[in-house]
Amino acid sequence: MSDQVTALRTGAGAFLLPRDVVKVSGPDAETYLQGQLSQDITALAVGESADSLLLQPDGKLSALMRITRVDGQGFLLDTDAGFGTVMIERLKKFLLRSKVEIERLEWRCLALRGNDVTGAAAGLMTVLSETGAVIVPYSWNGWTGVDVLGPKDLVLDPTSGGIDLPSGVTPCGAEAAEECRVVSGIPAMGAELTDKTIAAEAGLVERTVSFTKGCYTGQELVARLDSRGNNVPRRLVKVVAGADPGAISLQTGMTLHAGEPPVADSGDVPLEQREVVVDKVVGTVTSAVWSSERAAWVGLAYLHRTVDAPGPIRLRSGDGLGGSHDGAVETLPLPAASLSA
Repeated sequence: MSDQVTALRTGAGAFLLPRDVVKVSGPDAETYLQGQLSQDITALAVGESADSLLLQPDGKLSALMRITRVDGQGFLLDTDAGFGTVMIERLKKFLLRSKVEIERLEWRCLALRGNDVTGAAAGLMTVLSETGAVIVPYSWNGWTGVDVLGPKDLVLDPTSGGIDLPSGVTPCGAEAAEECRVVSGIPAMGAELTDKTIAAEAGLVERTVSFTKGCYTGQELVARLDSRGNNVPRRLVKVVAGADPGAISLQTGMTLHAGEPPVADSGDVPLEQREVVVDKVVGTVTSAVWSSERAAWVGLAYLHRTVDAPGPIRLRSGDGLGGSHDGAVETLPLPAASLSA
């Protein structure tokens, strides 16, 4: 899998990225979306895209999505797979009498990633574009490439041999793609992002919010936190744990702890004799992978603001039993040069 990760990062790789795609169109589509999304929709030219937040009235997250203008009255909205229905239901909630059509498309997303992919896959992108696919540039925390959105019979899984990839493009699986996502510090719906997430906690504000547009649903909380320096109770960080003997293997749900371990927290005591100790939880792991780039376990987690980052951290299984293991937290976003450091 390390060869696939290298291709996705510094070469040219392709994988099927699970996305739900929705088309919003009609005479009132632009006006309606301008009042619902955190981005300035009116500023998008045909063919341009932007990441945006779709919020509840209280400012909590409904969906992190990308919007692409396809023509004067039409937009494509795509989000992580499994959350298209949530996005549609939220958009319809305040639709009332607006002349807007919202349609779920049976589309897929072919993700092309790596420093060399735009050149290596130029011919493929041209062919797909000419047959109706939408080409969208991608860049997040130093991970770059292109997404190709199109009908399922056009956008096929590169690992199945259904699509004829150029010789310089490596077909990659979901595990390699997930490793790159986590190591890059990119949050995902259902893992780092839920209906309880505040955008500032996940570091999404700068990427997804326009502070020069008019009002939109959920704006009050975003604006209030921004005026206070986005000083939220917790923030998304990267967690790294080594591969030394006895080091813990990161898993979703593990807890983070700061300071010295409690006296009773000893790895020398047999598991069945260990006591449940009081060890204040200061964070929880939301995603975890073994990273061939870092030669270590890497995860994403929310960390309480009272704990310094970057810095040391202790990890526990989450059930309160057993000893804790040493790790470290790093702040996000990370510069591209540090991804394989």
